[in-house]
Amino acid sequence: MPASRPVPWRERLLRAVLFTAGLAPAARLLVLGVRDELGANPVEFVTRSSGTWTLVMLCVVLAVSPLRRLTGWQSLVRMRRMLGLLCFAYACLHLLAYVWFDQWFEVTSVLRDVLKRPFIAAGALAFVLLVPLALTSTNAMVRLLGRRWAILHRAVYAVAVLAVLHYAWHKAGKNDLFEPLVYGVVLAVLIGLRAWPRRRGAGQTPQP
Repeated sequence: MPASRPVPWRERLLRAVLFTAGLAPAARLLVLGVRDELGANPVEFVTRSSGTWTLVMLCVVLAVSPLRRLTGWQSLVRMRRMLGLLCFAYACLHLLAYVWFDQWFEVTSVLRDVLKRPFIAAGALAFVLLVPLALTSTNAMVRLLGRRWAILHRAVYAVAVLAVLHYAWHKAGKNDLFEPLVYGVVLAVLIGLRAWPRRRGAGQTPQP
C-alpha cells in the first residue's frame, strides 16, 4: 500500500486557521449564552446568528473553486469538505434553534408552519438538500458514487437559491431586503464563476 502524501506545513496551517475561524462564531454564541448576554430576545439572536453564518459559510464553500483557479493553490480544494461540514453544522444549529426554542419540538406545529409560511418551507427544503451532501462528503462515498458524486453535489446550487429565498422572504415582512440582495448577488456571482469553466473539466474524476 503506497504511503500517503505528506501534508505541507502551509496547508496544515491554513486548515487550522480556517477551522478556528469557522468555529469562532459558535464559540462566541456559547460565551454570550453562558454570560447571559444574548440580548432581550435570545432565541431570535441565536436563530439569526446561526442563519447568517450558514449563508456566510455557503458563500465561502462556493468561493473555493474560483479562488483555486485564480491563485493556482490546489490545496484550497482539499479545504472544501471541512468548510462544507462547517456550513452544515451552522445549518443544524439554525434548525435546532427554531425547532427547539421556537416550536419546542412540536412536530405538528413545525409541519403546520412549513405549510403556512413560504420562508420556512424554503429553509426546510434547503436543509433537506444539505443532508445528503454532508453524508456523502467522505472519501469512501466519493469512490462509491464516482461521477454521480459530482452530479449529486451540484444540488449546492439549489441550496444557495433556497437559502437566499428563505432569508429574503423572512426579511420581506420587515421591508428590509438589502442584506438578502447582497447575499443573492454574491452567491449568483460565485455560482457563475464556478459554472463558466465547467466544460473544460468535464469528465474528470471529482475530488473529495
